[in-house]
Order: sequence, then structure tokens, then C-alpha cells
Amino acid sequence: MSERPTRILYCHCAYAKVVPDAVKVAVLNDLSSANVEFDAVPDLCEMSANRDPRLRELAAQGSLNIAACYPRAVKWLFASAGATLPDRGVRIWNMRVEPAEVVVSGLLDRSAPADEAAREVQP
Repeated sequence: MSERPTRILYCHCAYAKVVPDAVKVAVLNDLSSANVEFDAVPDLCEMSANRDPRLRELAAQGSLNIAACYPRAVKWLFASAGATLPDRGVRIWNMRVEPAEVVVSGLLDRSAPADEAAREVQP
């Protein structure tokens, strides 16, 4: 059985306004021009508050790269919506503190460093 490709999720953080606009726009533009499929959502916080079923679908994907904010916050948002992220295969890139180039490189898995910016979700 073949492994599914890593799904990419981009959060535009439309309501909280905690991610710098320049970073959000650069990441979105780079993903759009990279010729890869990705899911772009307006705001993970709103989706969590509304218990959006798409979060459960994304969590069930298995292999997921997320561009959003702090990994602990993203993990909590999914859990709050009843969509627990798997222990392995999920990497979260923090657009609040990392430059767009680092985030995009990690999302596209271009030998990005596994540092504080992107962490495997731990139980």
C-alpha cells in the first residue's frame, strides 16, 4: 500500500491578525507558484470555534504540513474541534516568528531545518 503524499495546510490568520501580513502574503504567493496542491483556510481559530468538520478530515490525513502560528496553539485548536492530530507525520511551521522562505522551504520539504519553527506534534 502506497503512502499518501503530505498534505499542505495554509492558515491566513484573517481575524486574529497575529501573523505579519508580509509573511502571510509571501507564503501564499510562493505556494501558489510552486505548482503543488494545498488547502488554504481563512482562519484556523474560527474553524476550531465552529468545530468545522474539515479539521477532522485534515487530522485524519496522516501526513500534514501546516503553516500557521505556534505549534502548541495549532494542536490545541485541532483538539478543541474534536480533531486530534496524529502523533507522527504532522509538522507545524510558525509564520509568527519565521521568515516566509523558511516556512515555504519546510512546507515543500526542501531540506528545511527541523528546529523550533517546525516540530513533529508530540503527545
